[in-house]
Amino acid sequence: MTVIDLGELRDDTAPGPAARRPRAVGRPFRSVVVLLVALVTLGAAAPPSRPAARTLAGGPGATAFVSGDRVYVVQPPDPQRGVGRQLVAYHVGLGPLRTIWRTLVPGEGAGSTVWEQDGTVLLVGRAANDSGWETIGFDARTGRVSWLQPGVAFPAGGALLMQVPEVTGRQPFRRVAVSDGRTLWSAPGTPDNLELSFGPSGEVDRLVHLPADGETAVYDPASGARLAARDLATGDRPTRERTLLAAGLLLVIGVDGGSVTAYDLDTLQQRWTAVLPLLGYAERCGRLLCATRLTGGMWALDPATGAVRWTGDRWTGTFGAAGGRLLVAAGDATATGIPLAVVDEATGRLVADLGVWEVVPQDEFDGRLFGIRRIRNSRQLLVELDPAGGRPVARDVLVGAIGDCRMGAKLVVCRHTNGGFALWRLP
Repeated sequence: MTVIDLGELRDDTAPGPAARRPRAVGRPFRSVVVLLVALVTLGAAAPPSRPAARTLAGGPGATAFVSGDRVYVVQPPDPQRGVGRQLVAYHVGLGPLRTIWRTLVPGEGAGSTVWEQDGTVLLVGRAANDSGWETIGFDARTGRVSWLQPGVAFPAGGALLMQVPEVTGRQPFRRVAVSDGRTLWSAPGTPDNLELSFGPSGEVDRLVHLPADGETAVYDPASGARLAARDLATGDRPTRERTLLAAGLLLVIGVDGGSVTAYDLDTLQQRWTAVLPLLGYAERCGRLLCATRLTGGMWALDPATGAVRWTGDRWTGTFGAAGGRLLVAAGDATATGIPLAVVDEATGRLVADLGVWEVVPQDEFDGRLFGIRRIRNSRQLLVELDPAGGRPVARDVLVGAIGDCRMGAKLVVCRHTNGGFALWRLP
């Protein structure tokens, strides 16, 4: 196992003051010095290069997604050849790459995500002429189109929750069967007053109905049963209050933009109220609740009491937690990635600056996080971003990769210099 030192590692117990740095709202800060220091170490620290064993065809508008031992490539229509949009399924075993099937996809819109669930391949993307979102189900064995419906599908307990986000139509949330898209039950409300809570696996674990007045209700996404209902109004509401779901809590942001009231998501009982001016986003971070300011910086709170455990002016969000440490964004995103750092979960003390990395989107999540960075020519260094270890661990050098990478639990797929895609199996 190769360990890469990419910045300053702190073992001291007394943290230095975090310098406040200028930042644009919603855009992380570029750390040029850290990047340059990190690049100097890469030549000696990187593992030996392994050439890509397999390549796939794919034009400029194609997208690739990973599911187990399969890769799905969405090919855009080619009017000159008279070929419509296609979905191609490949099997990546120990032998030669094998094309399982190739099928025409209804419409002409782009694919945003593809995954396999219970024998069905689901494709979610924009419909033709940008007329809205749609979800298409394919038989995973043959590629035959099983069903097509408007809206965005989310996996939820062995089925799907279907949301139609467009203003027109006003269709309610529905739970549909994966195999044929038939409606199992529908939830009250419409997309503008319903929110989804996601569990650690990425599946929907709660459905929250937030009407402008009346009772707020929480539903089980599998059965449709109402778990809790309560009128949360504390008086006249001249405007609708903004809400966030995080760490098993419903956070209601006051119209003044400063006060935040937390309710238990299972019972809707009030837990606490805190003053968090300009709260932009909230998420679970290990055993804490991390709340990010619209102007940058972050609070770490006890989710049970709302007590602020620590604050950090540099941190702009979290990516993961392990071993009592957090992997955090340490500034604004750039064309080459996001500055990352590891901090102590309990105190917010800086453990290590990791430099700038592009965090790889994951089609399957097994608890690990990965980053890539170009090191020379058409080579990308792939590292595992392990907060517990404090430093990135080199996993591979992806020869021929030029970015646009995605990962599953077993495979990595990236754009290749030949214009298509290249595949690597995770070591």
